[in-house]
Amino acid sequence: MLGAARNLTRKETRARVGRPRPRRPRSLRPAPGPAALPPRLTTYLRSHRVPRGAGAALRAARARPGAGRCHGSGGATCGAEAAPGDMGGSSSLLPREALGEYQELTFLSKQEILLAYKRFSELLPKEQRENARSVRVPKSQILTLPELRANPFQHRICHVFSTAADRDGSMSFEDFLDMLSVFSDAATSDIKSNYAFRIFDFDDDGVLDRKDLEQLVNCLTGQGEEARLSNTEMEQLIRNVLEESDIDKDGTINLSEFQHVISRSPDFVSSFKIVL
Repeated sequence: MLGAARNLTRKETRARVGRPRPRRPRSLRPAPGPAALPPRLTTYLRSHRVPRGAGAALRAARARPGAGRCHGSGGATCGAEAAPGDMGGSSSLLPREALGEYQELTFLSKQEILLAYKRFSELLPKEQRENARSVRVPKSQILTLPELRANPFQHRICHVFSTAADRDGSMSFEDFLDMLSVFSDAATSDIKSNYAFRIFDFDDDGVLDRKDLEQLVNCLTGQGEEARLSNTEMEQLIRNVLEESDIDKDGTINLSEFQHVISRSPDFVSSFKIVL
């Protein structure tokens, strides 16, 4: 058990390369003992399936001299692993060296990574599948995955995890793996809440303000007229949420305040996931 905890700590450290962890003020640390999530936020968190960010670390690992190349004598062909259910298919082969790096830098198991590679490859035209690690899948294709198709935050998820220069929501395999790692059962509450905050931050300004909260509620209730809250109901709900979560009373919810609320939700980690 101690060894497993040590490995997890190493994973978390590597995954946060270039991502300084915000320090939580002492006053925002959850009090000892069980505490219930404020009832007005329970519906938000139970309804939402979102997201350890390993993308930067994965890209840094691949950029190392020799990364992705064989180190055997005479430049022998690299060993590779086949994805489950597609043994022998050339499009499903993942170099063992890359597989080892992905296991080290994410919360995913070997089988989960191989399955992710298979599912990602299947989103590409057949002629591109052998080069799945070096091409991007358009957002429109990513959103055909059943695990995302019905998710009310599907566009925000693609936006947050995509590293495309033009921010078009397309994903590389490492973006895709990064997303699945954050959504996995093994990812920590701290990692999940950090990414959930980014997904809920619709205008990417680093805080959840009234407009973000309104969009959040609309995503959860649906776009139909019958499901929408009236202006009075929306205003009252947002006022209640801020009253319970906005500790410094500046009219917004910052990351520390959001994580403080999440820390009091016992089912957040288990419900905050995507399983292929």
